Amino acid sequence: MTIHTIGIDIGSGAVKSVLFRHDGEDKPVWLAKRCERIRSRDPMTLARQGYEAVLADAGLAEGDIAYTATTGEGENVKFATGHFYSMTTHARGGVFLDPTARAVVDIGALNGRAIYVDERGKVLSYKMTSQCASGSGQFLENIARYLGVAVEEIGPLSQSSKDPEKVSSICAVLAETDVINMVSRGIATPDILKGIHLSMASRIVKLLKVTGIKTGTALLTGGLALDSGLLAAIQEEMVAEKVAVTARSHPDSIYAGAIGAALWGAYRHAKLNELQELAAA
Repeated sequence: MTIHTIGIDIGSGAVKSVLFRHDGEDKPVWLAKRCERIRSRDPMTLARQGYEAVLADAGLAEGDIAYTATTGEGENVKFATGHFYSMTTHARGGVFLDPTARAVVDIGALNGRAIYVDERGKVLSYKMTSQCASGSGQFLENIARYLGVAVEEIGPLSQSSKDPEKVSSICAVLAETDVINMVSRGIATPDILKGIHLSMASRIVKLLKVTGIKTGTALLTGGLALDSGLLAAIQEEMVAEKVAVTARSHPDSIYAGAIGAALWGAYRHAKLNELQELAAA
């Protein structure tokens, strides 16, 4: 039997929506996606708009959807069927994007976490940064704004650094003070950005080591997954710490949470159907 599910991931910085078709034992087919930056707009309104947009892109109506699953901050979406914890959705979505992944590193606007998973996307262990850690997307955006750099320029500039100035503080407020001092000392923007990336990478690799992963692939997800400078810094830190794990990203890494929600929604739908059939027997 063919069914369709929608996954909606409401993060601190963006709302991501995806739509999948499920055909029995075959691999789910990704039909549509939509990502909207929040930028002071109402996340619930954006969730509804994303829902309607993926339906339109797939040529489907609301009645064609068997399960609408939310994750992240989406537990109050009124039209959703159910809600899933974001750690489990990022784990499942990460393995969908990269079946070789045995860890998922979710780096969002407010915090980061390393999740050790098996081949099915089941969470084996995890470790999170503290709320005030200077290893988040919001912190990096604040620094970029102070330096007069567009977000999309951060990665390339960081990778052009010749002499990175590492930020030592794990407190975002103190780290921003460090950056202000670096600017006053004439440190080049690429060196400041690379230093921040190395500092973030150091904490991320430490989180990964604590989860217990020894080998395999760690897939970056979340808002910073496509920051090429951060990925390069994590890869450097893996080598420096002699961690035999390959860090990589995926063009659709930002959708991992929404993907996982849609896939878990299909699983829960199937289980509910089984229970109903048993009750009717």
